[in-house]
Parts: sequence; structure tokens; C-alpha cells
Amino acid sequence: MSRKVNKRKRPDRDIHLLKDKRIDEAALDVDTMRRLSKFYNKGIISKLGFIVARGKESDVYIASAGASETVSGNENIILKFFRIGSSSFLNMQDYIIGDPRFKRRYSGKFAIIRVWCKKEFGNLQIAYDNGINVPKPYMFDYNILAMELIGSGDQIAKKLKDVPLDHESANKILNQIIADIKKLYNAKLVHADLSEYNILLKDKTPYIIDMGQAVSTRHPNARAFLKRDVINVLNYFHKEYNIDLDAESIYEDIIRSINKR
Repeated sequence: MSRKVNKRKRPDRDIHLLKDKRIDEAALDVDTMRRLSKFYNKGIISKLGFIVARGKESDVYIASAGASETVSGNENIILKFFRIGSSSFLNMQDYIIGDPRFKRRYSGKFAIIRVWCKKEFGNLQIAYDNGINVPKPYMFDYNILAMELIGSGDQIAKKLKDVPLDHESANKILNQIIADIKKLYNAKLVHADLSEYNILLKDKTPYIIDMGQAVSTRHPNARAFLKRDVINVLNYFHKEYNIDLDAESIYEDIIRSINKR
């Protein structure tokens, strides 16, 4: 999973940006930087800032918002760069094959990374349009995804796992997450990898992130993924806050909710 860069170790901003240019040369290949120019040209970004997280499949950067109406009202946004040479790109196929939105078979890392980026953009758009708390997607191109920054200024909100809560707040947040899992399922999507690691808390509101692997409810493993999401979330709240809810009952309630439509 992605890990945050320690803010206390972050040097002076100007010095850091100079260092980031050297990081870009190593991590962002020439073709990726060429694609990035489209985000400048369309007014999505005006400046690439500093890296805030690294994962197995992607690097996440802060960028200054551009002049486009698409990003109006934002000081900064998030840019997610999917690595073409990701060692885990073959695992991505488990969440592509069987999803009826992607009927053809994709082979090779370039094709898989491209469809994965497109898939995350589309999943975020569906979730956002259905009132689910996710970052608003702005634009994608090949292996670059631009989206809303959940946080304040140039600081990303903390992950659920990093925020201590009182029992009352924990109960409320858990109920909000369950409600969003249900809304997502009613929007015909399953996150398929939900946990305390990909839920951000901003003003005690949970926001679901990392939607690349989310699948259609018509995927043959959709219900198994749904049950796993529910169990993962409930296990965390049981372990941390001793909140006991029945996973099977919640899972069945979510299934029934879509069957009533």
C-alpha cells in the first residue's frame, strides 16, 4: 500500500522541489512527462509539486491547480502516476478480466496500466456522481490521473488507521462507511479492496480512495469482494474500538438493497 512521506523530514519547499526534479527524471519517464504536458495545456495543473506517497503501482504527487473551470476553487490537486514497470501489474488482471465493461483481453503491461488508469477514473466518476465520498476525478491520460485533493492546502487528510477516535465518533464513521458501501453497490460497483488503509478522514467524514480495482456488480467475484470489504472494515472497528456488528447481516442487507430496485 502507499505510504506517506514523513512531513517532519520534508525540507524547505524550494529545496524540496529542486530535489523532486531529480526524482522526476528517475521515476517519470520521458513519455510520461510528455503526457503530463496535456494537463498543463488543458489548465488542470499549473505546477507539479512534491511527492506525497509511493505505492507498489503508483506515485502520488501534489500539483498546483490550473486555470480550467474543471478544477475551479482548488488550490492544489492530486496527480497519480501509475508506473509502467510495476511488478504487480499482472495482479491487476484479476480485477479487469470478468468485468463486463472491459470485455477484450488485455496483454502486456502497457495495455494493462492504461486500462487500469481509465478504470479508476471511471469508477471515481460513477461513485462521485452517486453521492459517495470519493475524490472528484478531473482528467486522465494513459498512466496519469488527476483528482481532487482530500485535505487542506497541500496536506492530504490522514488515513483512517492513523486517526484515533472516541467511541461515539467511531460508531458514526463506521455507519457512514457502511452506507457508502451500500450506495456504491447500488451504483453497481464494489470497491474490492476496502480497508482502513484506503479510507481518508476529513472533518470526521470518511472518503474512499484507491478505486482502480473496483469492479462491476456483474463481475463473477463481485459478491465475494463485497463480503471481503465488509469483513475488513468491521474487523478494523472491532479491533480498534470494540464495536461488534454482524458482517453477514450487513452483507445480506446490501445485497437486498440492490435487489429491490
